[in-house]
Amino acid sequence: MPREIGFLGMLVPGLLPILLACAVLFVGLDLTLSRTGLYRHVWHPSLFRASLFLALFSAAGLTLGR
Repeated sequence: MPREIGFLGMLVPGLLPILLACAVLFVGLDLTLSRTGLYRHVWHPSLFRASLFLALFSAAGLTLGR
């Protein structure tokens, strides 16, 4: 994957498409987990959400960013 991608005359980081895809995936996963009631069993839901997004983005970035 290139380090920068040309987009409308600007150079954006190569991880930006991965970040956007992970954000969409996270929103869907968050809605699913909310509806199933998982967050009632989690000690700190905001911290869990942040760490879930970080884990998704890190895994995708390490896998696809090579």
